[in-house]
Amino acid sequence: MHAPDYFLLRPEVEKAYGYSHAVKIGNSIKISGAVSMDDEGNPTAVGDMEQQMKNCYADLDKILKHYGCTFDDVVVENVFTTDMPKFLEVAGYRAEIYKNHFPTGSWLGVKELALPEFLVEIELEVHKPE
Repeated sequence: MHAPDYFLLRPEVEKAYGYSHAVKIGNSIKISGAVSMDDEGNPTAVGDMEQQMKNCYADLDKILKHYGCTFDDVVVENVFTTDMPKFLEVAGYRAEIYKNHFPTGSWLGVKELALPEFLVEIELEVHKPE
């Protein structure tokens, strides 16, 4: 049995909200939804869907690198957005993230995210080969 390996990207923020940003068990890594925030947990790129999405992927990249992974190792990507039409306008950016293949996943339009300034949240599941 593998003991869970927990990773906190922004320890103070994550402790305040009550979550871990990622947990690795064996070859599987679950990554909590990334939103566009600074290191104090304040929303960034308010009103700018494309920049918020890029900020999410930048944070996700940091977590992947912590575990020695890249976006090629992602097997599930779930996107939550409060504005699906705007997300669809900028979703093409994902081709710059997923250069070899796209993961499985869902795109979900939601009423709201943790803070009203957040327009998009992206969570991942990763398979890390031994």
